[in-house]
Amino acid sequence: MAEPSAPSIAPRIDCQIRLMREADLQDYKTLRDGMLAGHPEAFTSDARTELLRDAESYRGRLSGGDGGANLFTLTAWLDGQLVGAISCEHEARVKVRHVAHIVGMMVRDEVHGRGIGRQLLQRALMLLEGEPVLELVTLSVTASNHAAVRLYESCGFIRYGRLMGAIKMPDGRLVDKDLMSRRLR
Repeated sequence: MAEPSAPSIAPRIDCQIRLMREADLQDYKTLRDGMLAGHPEAFTSDARTELLRDAESYRGRLSGGDGGANLFTLTAWLDGQLVGAISCEHEARVKVRHVAHIVGMMVRDEVHGRGIGRQLLQRALMLLEGEPVLELVTLSVTASNHAAVRLYESCGFIRYGRLMGAIKMPDGRLVDKDLMSRRLR
């Protein structure tokens, strides 16, 4: 059996990162549907259910959407194509309004490992740090997704727990989620 060659390091891609707009909803749905189908263990939503949603149903992911619960969704564009997204949410309840949550981080497979996720995450953290009421940001990540865990750790997140069997796959397999947080100030 031949020895596997060392993985090549793909060069970083600089892309346009901006807030999601109403006109982006169909592209967002297309990206999300593809990611849910291709990586079912990475998301708590399931592809079949989400496929039935229309693009307009993601309007709540726009800045200030869902009655203010969605702070923003950032999108990454490369050559006019949506290649990544990240959303940040928070609650309005007084005792927890200082906590934001990163949800729905995704980068298309063909540009994975090229720095787009890091660019999205760093821009999201910069925006969160600019919100005076926010002090802490949390996220959950599939424990076996070592590349994502390393990315989050390199941006200052620490694991504070693991939810064993957080996701039950259609075949009955259980998937663990790491719970991570980062102080904003």
